[in-house]
Amino acid sequence: MSNTELNPAQDTASCIRAAQLALGYPPELDLQADTLQTLPDILAQAVKKYPARPAYSCMGQTLSYVDVDRLSQQFASYLQNHTSLKAGDRVAIQLPNVLQYPVAVFGALRAGMVVVNVNPLYTPDEMQHQLSDSGAAAIVILANMAHKLEDILSRTAVRHVVVTELADLHPFPQRLVINSMVRYVKKMVPPYHLSNAVSWRAALALGREKSYQPAVLQTDAIAALQYTGGTTGVAKGVMLTHGNLLANMRQCRIFMEKAGVKNGGEVALAPLPLYHIYAFMLHLVLLAESGSHSVLIPNPRDLDTVVAAWKKYPCSFFVGINTLFVALANNKAFKKLDFSALKLTFSGGMALTETAATRWQQTTGCAVLEGYGLTESSPVLSINPAGHMRLGTIGIPVADTKIKVVDDNDVLQPVGSAGELCAQGPQVMKGYWQRDDETQKTIINGWLHTGDIAIVDPDGYIRIVDRKKDMINVSGFNVYPNEIENVMSAHPDVVECAVVGVPSEKTGEAGKVFVVSRNPALTAQDLKDFAREHLTGYKTPDIVEFRSSLPKSNVGKILRRELRDGQA
Repeated sequence: MSNTELNPAQDTASCIRAAQLALGYPPELDLQADTLQTLPDILAQAVKKYPARPAYSCMGQTLSYVDVDRLSQQFASYLQNHTSLKAGDRVAIQLPNVLQYPVAVFGALRAGMVVVNVNPLYTPDEMQHQLSDSGAAAIVILANMAHKLEDILSRTAVRHVVVTELADLHPFPQRLVINSMVRYVKKMVPPYHLSNAVSWRAALALGREKSYQPAVLQTDAIAALQYTGGTTGVAKGVMLTHGNLLANMRQCRIFMEKAGVKNGGEVALAPLPLYHIYAFMLHLVLLAESGSHSVLIPNPRDLDTVVAAWKKYPCSFFVGINTLFVALANNKAFKKLDFSALKLTFSGGMALTETAATRWQQTTGCAVLEGYGLTESSPVLSINPAGHMRLGTIGIPVADTKIKVVDDNDVLQPVGSAGELCAQGPQVMKGYWQRDDETQKTIINGWLHTGDIAIVDPDGYIRIVDRKKDMINVSGFNVYPNEIENVMSAHPDVVECAVVGVPSEKTGEAGKVFVVSRNPALTAQDLKDFAREHLTGYKTPDIVEFRSSLPKSNVGKILRRELRDGQA
């Protein structure tokens, strides 16, 4: 049967399968020799295979896999024996990229609990929503943001608070020097009062008093709640199971091995925040499974720290986003580094521009492989194969991942035609936490609807050409217009408003708010200051434009697309 006789679904599937086989990538996963059932199994395996290898480094201190194993057992014991928590309870982790992060994650998982990753940049309002929505009963939080927790703790279900300082896993006297510098010299720890809080080091000490009991976990049990925005502006918890994350690890591992990445021998810088699913998957699942060394960067905007870390730990595997590639490629100190060890560079989280890709390759000698995914898919759905990268595409689907393209009526589209990208696979989420209605809107007849408009080319590569949803991607973070509009509308001088995404050389996209004001004296800065009181910095609109009115449909719905396209 010729391609012209194939229906659209067969046509798409056959093109993708042909591409996978031609490039040497298996369309299906081979699980015969795989014994991993849950995320704690990853650490247990790594300890057996690579006990003394460095697992995580941060600010000059390194933890081996044995260290992570020992410390995470202590934290698990603390949760089991010195709190009222039980298996299945949610533990919020609100930390930047520090050594405590992987210890807390593996400790909570070993105790049979669910990790709730919380952005450290969140405002108290954002924290309250996520903690309340998840029903988190405990939180591990950096002292620098503990004052925010004090403001909202009573309005959450959190019963146990563990507060840690930046260098709590460093040896004495480095620990004292760094923590004192942060608290007293840089004054980065605002005063707070949390009467029942336990310090991180005290929690580990308590955990050493008794052995932890390994929790009995099922592959389909929830491992993490990863919060993402929604079309309503309400952040939703994506339920990712142990099986989801392990499947995505196996799918990505195939591409890594093809690129020459070896078990136990790689060094990967981690400037992207671990609380984001992209970095979480790579540094706590994929690279941990291979016994690799992740170098944690607490503040990715501090390029001097990134350069210093690369110089100390020659990097063989680097994961970034478009804006970071551009910033580093333009940094004089970075250009002078030795890149001879660099084998593989991944890009995700936001679209990779030709300029960023070219500059990175010219600077490092290493091509950037762009991938694609969503929080709802753990996150990876497709990757550009090493040696066969096609710039402007998101590559080919990873193993055991079905792809289809549909129109607004859910009618299958043929190869070469645009439509909404939909996916099936073992990495696709269980659903949204306590939001069955939202789950049913996103997973329809077993297919995850991504909200992105794509084309499958005849050679099996996929191109993203537009976005169906109004989401704005700011430096890899999803920003939802309704969330911003809800905040801006609360300003007493705002009659109505609408938010759209506009191109930004610095962040890829930026938020622009169109405002109808009842006060002629209201300024753009007034509104930006108001937004910053309620929203994380990257959600604050960069541009404010005042209008006498906003374009609306015949039923009164504001037409964002007309504003975005400049038609109104």
